[in-house]
Amino acid sequence: MKKRVITYGTFDMFHVGHLNILKRAKAFGDYLIVGVTSEEYDRSRGKLNVAQDLQTRINSIKKLSFVDEVIVEHHKGQKIEDIKKYNINTFVIGDDWVGKFDYLKKYCEVIYLPRTEGISSSTLRKGLKTTRIGIIGTGRIANRFAQECTYVNGMEINSVFSRNIDNIKAFLEKHNVLYGFNNLNDFLDSDIEAVYVASPHEHHFEQSKQALNAGKHVLCEKPGTLKDYEMKEILSLAKSKNLIYLEAIKTAYFPAFRKLLNELESGIIGDIIDVKATFTKLIEDENLREWNSPYGGAVNEMASYPLLLAIKVLGKAQSINFYDQKKNGVDYSNNILCLHDENKVSFSTVGIGAKSEGCAVISGTKGYVYIPAPWWLTKRFYVRFEDPNKEYDFSYDFEGDGLRYEIAEFASLIQRGQKESKMLSYDDMININEVISLYNNNPDVGKNDQTII
Repeated sequence: MKKRVITYGTFDMFHVGHLNILKRAKAFGDYLIVGVTSEEYDRSRGKLNVAQDLQTRINSIKKLSFVDEVIVEHHKGQKIEDIKKYNINTFVIGDDWVGKFDYLKKYCEVIYLPRTEGISSSTLRKGLKTTRIGIIGTGRIANRFAQECTYVNGMEINSVFSRNIDNIKAFLEKHNVLYGFNNLNDFLDSDIEAVYVASPHEHHFEQSKQALNAGKHVLCEKPGTLKDYEMKEILSLAKSKNLIYLEAIKTAYFPAFRKLLNELESGIIGDIIDVKATFTKLIEDENLREWNSPYGGAVNEMASYPLLLAIKVLGKAQSINFYDQKKNGVDYSNNILCLHDENKVSFSTVGIGAKSEGCAVISGTKGYVYIPAPWWLTKRFYVRFEDPNKEYDFSYDFEGDGLRYEIAEFASLIQRGQKESKMLSYDDMININEVISLYNNNPDVGKNDQTII
């Protein structure tokens, strides 16, 4: 029988170090299997700066005549599964992992090989072009974005725009940013290639439009627009300018959320019948924007998240009911009932002045998925069935508050010359914003009102 060897890696920007370690791995046997880590798995373990997409990295390995088989590594426990599945005799990995994989000695021989001195993917990535990004806004989310941006290679905050000079000065000092502007045209004429829009909701459309017309890629806070025709106009403009427009709904980019969608697509719970998701927070200071802006309220502040889940799982909403509670003209609590194709239903609960359990449940004909609170910070989910003894538990931790994952996706799109994200497509953004804009376009919409779109 052939002696079978397996090794794993990201193999980003394939270089001589990768070549050397794979050649040495093959020398330990007759049949070499190479596991290439998926982007979702890399991000789940904090590796945010991979420059090349999965298929490009796989193709680099497949070109090697001495590699017999290439597989994809999707999750943490897969190495043991693969060793058993492929009858592996020897596991080989670089010596920067010494001791880390000793637990595999129970299943096969484990060998740690020295790395090639003076070269690494990290070193090569540092030579890639860095995207200079400017931030519109100096508020809470802009400050969190600036902090999270430091964890993503290839993205450098170059400038900030605000109409308030004092806010600019404080932001520059806090985040060591070079330039500040209180004139938007001057800001957009500066030496930046991308813009993060973190202003109040009512400014998102016009500022994104100005940035795209100035030739800048745009990452915009949710909701990207407040009227459905605006989102279509923005995406059409971005496409015509060969630029990226991406909405910053951070849940869409979490590794666990990506895994959740993959599991649902596999049919693990059968045909999906309905989706229920809740996102509420108590904003007690009624002087804040959420309570005072004509575009504040529960739908505008919170609905992007449960609608993301509903639309990713069930597709476009065909008819919509809003059941709201208002105070001073602001919906402080809202339940959104959507009918999707094939009579499938989503129920989204949002609130800024009422609190509820922030979990999500996806029901199917074979079982259901439960995502514990806060589900929108998706780290873990459970797949459960009629038999209470049968349950799958999926867990993917993440670093920080999650913003770095949307930043990493934005940076990757720019670096790879891709214009549309698979994680949040044009259709996804249009379908989410159609629901939100429906509520904004009809201020008298309320209990028991139904609209077909």
